[in-house]
Amino acid sequence: MTNDATKSKFYITTAIDYVNDLPHLGTAYEKVCADIIARYMRLRGRDTFFSMGNDEHSQNVLKAATQKGMPADKYCEEMSAAFQNTWRELSVSFNGFIRTTEPRHQRAVEEIFRRINAKGDIYKSKYAGWYCVSCEGFLQEEDLVEGKCPSHKMPPTWIEEENMFFALSKYGDRLLAHIEAKPEFIQPETRRNEITSFIRRGLNDVSVSRSGVSWGIAVPGAPAHVFYVWFDALINYLSTIGFPDDTERFSRHWPADLHVIGKDITRFHCILWPAMLMSAEIELPKTIFGHGFVNFRGERFSKTLGNIINPLDVVKKYGADPLRYFMAREIIWGKDGDFSWEQFINRYNSELANDLGNLVSRATNMLKQYFDGDIPDEADRVPSDGQMKASLARARDAYFVAMDALEIHNGLAEVFAVVRDANRYIEDKAPWALVKSPEGKLEAAAVLFDVAEVLRNTAILLFPFMPVKAQEIWTALGIGDEIQAADFAAALGWRASWRGLSARIGDLKSLFPRIEKTGTHPILKEAGMKPEEPGGTSGGEPTLLDITDFKRLDLRVAHVKCASAVPDAKKLLKLFIDIGGEERQIVAGIAEHYKPEDLTGKNIIVIANLKPAKIRGIESNGMLLAATDGGNVIVLVPDKPAAPGSKIS
Repeated sequence: MTNDATKSKFYITTAIDYVNDLPHLGTAYEKVCADIIARYMRLRGRDTFFSMGNDEHSQNVLKAATQKGMPADKYCEEMSAAFQNTWRELSVSFNGFIRTTEPRHQRAVEEIFRRINAKGDIYKSKYAGWYCVSCEGFLQEEDLVEGKCPSHKMPPTWIEEENMFFALSKYGDRLLAHIEAKPEFIQPETRRNEITSFIRRGLNDVSVSRSGVSWGIAVPGAPAHVFYVWFDALINYLSTIGFPDDTERFSRHWPADLHVIGKDITRFHCILWPAMLMSAEIELPKTIFGHGFVNFRGERFSKTLGNIINPLDVVKKYGADPLRYFMAREIIWGKDGDFSWEQFINRYNSELANDLGNLVSRATNMLKQYFDGDIPDEADRVPSDGQMKASLARARDAYFVAMDALEIHNGLAEVFAVVRDANRYIEDKAPWALVKSPEGKLEAAAVLFDVAEVLRNTAILLFPFMPVKAQEIWTALGIGDEIQAADFAAALGWRASWRGLSARIGDLKSLFPRIEKTGTHPILKEAGMKPEEPGGTSGGEPTLLDITDFKRLDLRVAHVKCASAVPDAKKLLKLFIDIGGEERQIVAGIAEHYKPEDLTGKNIIVIANLKPAKIRGIESNGMLLAATDGGNVIVLVPDKPAAPGSKIS
């Protein structure tokens, strides 16, 4: 990705969605993360076009419409409105929305087919093989896992029909050469390795039509055939920007700079799609990024499992920004991640309410109380000590590096690193004590000016992630313009004075009201969480514990006798530990950061008095302590030798 703030174009897309059901949280993850990238590129000055859409010619869509007793076109129209409403409620700032039933898309499909056919890459033959209706994919015998589709865990259907075929096998060597010459074409590296390995095994020609179905775009000259849904769907990336009729618009945006897709559809996007473009003599996209899945407590979202979460249910209770924050912060971009209400509430309370919300509340309230809501100018404060300026500069530079590399989780972590620094800075400087003397008030003015500068810059850096809350911070600081209208390059950085910003601190309601952990809270009931013990507070203030609360935790040194992976659970390790002669088993979600051999034989710190819990059917009797730093997990260990069972106090 480019690191310069030029006016160059940036065309980003997401996969278009089947409309056989409403979007769930896993679907929303892709759209929100793509939106974060699109908003960031706009702030960087890139001429950004962000496209999304609906894939409406799936047999699953036809089945859903039939079950509702509706014509397919009417059903798709209603679902299009529902999908677009969901994305708008999540603050997804798409520029274009394409539906595969639109005439402009049909024109594009027919033109691509015409070009590929003219190249001699289309022929008619009989297909006999497996077909998964759920993923609308042709499967080879070696693709099956215990006779089932690996993605949907269901037996595929055997079909035999005369179809139009695309000579995909001709393009294996060209695809490999392109990937090797431009490794950025497929990201992350794990997806690239999977694709190159698959191509090297040899490619088979693929059906691009179906003769046994009627719902779809008719193949020109072959009225008994409709285009295979994937051949049809992939072309949306061209039709949404004017292909083939609006050549000026198309040439302004193509090639796509970034296709954002799920890892389960990389073969279609990284093999079939570029081969189609090669055949049609159209330039290939620059990067295809295959992100991981969002699971719910270790399981994929599934109607069968009954764990579907409608993202609007979260938005109605807490707004879009906390959900956007959680998905970007909790899940490493490119890897699988997990959603649970417990994790959501914990991050919300600790990082949004306590860290960011508390910082904004304290800083703006003290500026109003001690300086009548004015931002102290240079003449009204002593020189800054430079601590917050240095912290911000470090975080900003690291943020750019992370975001330009599409490491959005790391970019967000950098912003919250400076937020935590600012909170510590206020605690260390104690401006409420400084203002008690004239000399101290000048120093307090410098402290609060520096914190206000951090908040001004933080609002800009957070805007791609939390556009609504970032604008609220911006407005509370008294800055008139919209953040998205600001010149990113000019606005970011340290200002010695706020003259010219017309800044005066305004009123701000609690940015992130704390979620009280009471037994009556509906989300907590769903999460199976128990009421919080006395001692919590509300209104965005820190949760303070009495020393007696802390003493209830039995923290012990434990020796890891052995460790092993948990089958079919990529994130979990099973550890057998010795706590001073007592042996236990615990399960920890650290397998993406530690191998079993990394922990075997080491001493760790555990909470020894937790009630046993079952995780993926395995009893866990205790919890190890670990820290998270920029997406990395670090297991806490004693810095000096300590006997197993030693109490931490």
